[in-house]
Parts: sequence; structure tokens; C-alpha cells
Amino acid sequence: MTAPAPAAPAAPASPGVAKAAPGSLTRVADDVYAYVQPEGGWCLNNAGLVVGGGRSVLVDTAATEARARHLRAEVERVVPAGPDYVVNTHFHGDHTFGNGQFVPRAVVVAHEGTRSDICEAGLGLRHLWPGVEWGDTPLTPPDLTFRDRLTLHGDGGPRTELFDVGPAHTPNDVVAWVPERGVLFTGDVVWSGVTPYLLMGSITGSLQALARMRVLAPEVVVPGHGPVGGPELLDETEAYVRWLAELARDGLRRGVSALTAAREADLGAFAGLLDSERLVGNLHRAYAELEGLEPGARIDVAASFKEMVAFHGGLPSCHA
Repeated sequence: MTAPAPAAPAAPASPGVAKAAPGSLTRVADDVYAYVQPEGGWCLNNAGLVVGGGRSVLVDTAATEARARHLRAEVERVVPAGPDYVVNTHFHGDHTFGNGQFVPRAVVVAHEGTRSDICEAGLGLRHLWPGVEWGDTPLTPPDLTFRDRLTLHGDGGPRTELFDVGPAHTPNDVVAWVPERGVLFTGDVVWSGVTPYLLMGSITGSLQALARMRVLAPEVVVPGHGPVGGPELLDETEAYVRWLAELARDGLRRGVSALTAAREADLGAFAGLLDSERLVGNLHRAYAELEGLEPGARIDVAASFKEMVAFHGGLPSCHA
């Protein structure tokens, strides 16, 4: 078993590096904005902003210095002084590397397990795609941590409720719920038009997290990657996870490896999702859980990534 963000496997950088247009901050409800980065693939995550009552909350940041600076400029169009709080939904660098653009004014908030994983993983994600222009992304762990839930209040504005719903995408995943506006920021527990990635989290835990979010009855769902939608995004993510679980059971019954099962799989309704190579990593997690590994327990991430490269036929594309 390995650390949460392993050293990169040997692979050529240039074929997997490309550029996509930066995102923009778009109003999705009164006092609530989504920052959506097209096309939503590797390291192109979404963020969000909740304002009102003299306080503002930014949900997640961005992977590179340039993208984090663009996010900050978009936020400052709405909140000229910048956000008061930055919430990290989980430890992955695309959601956290931009923290440094918002401190010391903002207090960075996360689950206590997320803080530990940020400190352990460091800037390791940068090594997976060395051709990306990461820029200056100083490691900036959270200042304030919690275990189960935390509410950030605005004085007369909408409150932002933070819930621990992990393990799902990672060992500790937090969602940000704005109950007065019906908006749910899911981090990478929910995906839109992009293949979910569960290697570091849990198959069963993802289903439990989706059930918890469904009880909230959100009107607007801002996923970790891909376009904003409604509660149908919960259904679409759940459908993939359930299909994945059945594929894993079949693969184990037949005694084939995760890579072979992925190569033989009929993607069917999921063929159009970005980054299909994640199926290999997802099957490694599903196999391990079926064989008794605890949800969120460590798994060999580096070996899985090498197999994803093999499945893809080269380094997966990163548009950061």
C-alpha cells in the first residue's frame, strides 16, 4: 500500500498535455455561483462561491497558478476583497493547489483527514504530468478542520453547511450544502459527463454518500467535474457505480485482472464519458473491497495508474 499521491510512473509527458479555456463564475441561484472549467477532465475541476451577509465562502480552488489566479479574478468581480473562507472538499491537488492565492485573508477549511492527506501528498500530483505549466503552487494546508460537520454562517446571508460523506472519492470527502438556495457542491463524489474516479475512496461508500445527498433534495448540483445540473447527476453517478460493482463481481468470478476486465467491458451508456481509463483504477478498488479491503483503505495507486496508461495507450490527457 502507498501514500495518497504516489510518485509518477515513467511515461512521456508531451502527448498527455493540452490546454483548455479557463472557466468563468456563473450565478446558479441568488448569492451562489459556480465556476465550471471545460471540459472537466483530469485536473479541470469546478469551484463555487457563496456570498451574502458580509461573508463569502469559496468551495475548492484550482490546479495551476494561472488557473487559480483566473479563479481569484472571477471571485473578485463579485467579492472585491476576496473570500473569507476557502473550503477544500478533498485533498487532490486540482482542488487544493490554488489555496495559496487566497491566504492570508481567507481561512482554509477542510476535514481533518483531508488536511493530513494534503500534507502527506504534497505536490506529488505535479509529477504525473511534468509537461503542465503548474507555476507557483505552494502547499497551503487548511487552517481550520472538523470531523463530521461544520456550518459557516453569513450574517443574514445564506449559510454553507459542510458534511463529511466519505469515504467515496477519497478517504474523506466533504460536500457543501446551501440549504436556503437548494444548491449542493459535491466535490468529486458526483461527476457530470466525466468518468468517476473511486480508486482512493470506496464503491460502497460512494453509494452511501449519494444516498445521503439525495435526502437533501438539491435543486442545483455542482459536480466536481463537468457541467452543472440537477439531482439527475446523482442518479447518473450512481448508475455508473452500480454498473462498476457488477462488472467487478463478474471479473472476480471469471478470475481476470482489473485491466483485462476493463478492456473486455462493454461501456454501453457510459461510453461517452471523458477519461474512460479510470475504469481500470475503479476496478482495482472494487476488486479489493470485494476481497475485504476496508473502504478508503490504502491501495497501490502508482501500479493502477500505470495500468490506466496501458489501457489508454499513453499518458491520459491533462488540460491544466
